[in-house]
Amino acid sequence: MTAFICYPRCSTCRKAQKWLDEHGVRYEWRDIKEQNPTEDELRIWHKKSGLPLKRFFNTSGQQYRALDLKNRLPGMSEDEQFRLLASDGLLVKRPLLITEETVLTGFDEAAYAAALRI
Repeated sequence: MTAFICYPRCSTCRKAQKWLDEHGVRYEWRDIKEQNPTEDELRIWHKKSGLPLKRFFNTSGQQYRALDLKNRLPGMSEDEQFRLLASDGLLVKRPLLITEETVLTGFDEAAYAAALRI
């Protein structure tokens, strides 16, 4: 089953969810703030995505700026970064689309269509 992890107040998440609904995609919905991803989930998704770990951070979020992560991340170990991401769902880039084959961060129609074979 495809999982769609988002923050309901995020306009990009709402746009992605609307796109999924319009294309008849069945998915399991999860609020990233109420059920933030665990460290184990993030490790699995990161590996499955093939993306650099930095792409899992919500770099435009308030928490990212408040914690000065732009300057701190380069000096942090991967373990520290995973722990930090797991500590607050709003630090995680959203939405996340998790399929059997891949994990996508953010919303790009072409990437969604390719991942879902639409």
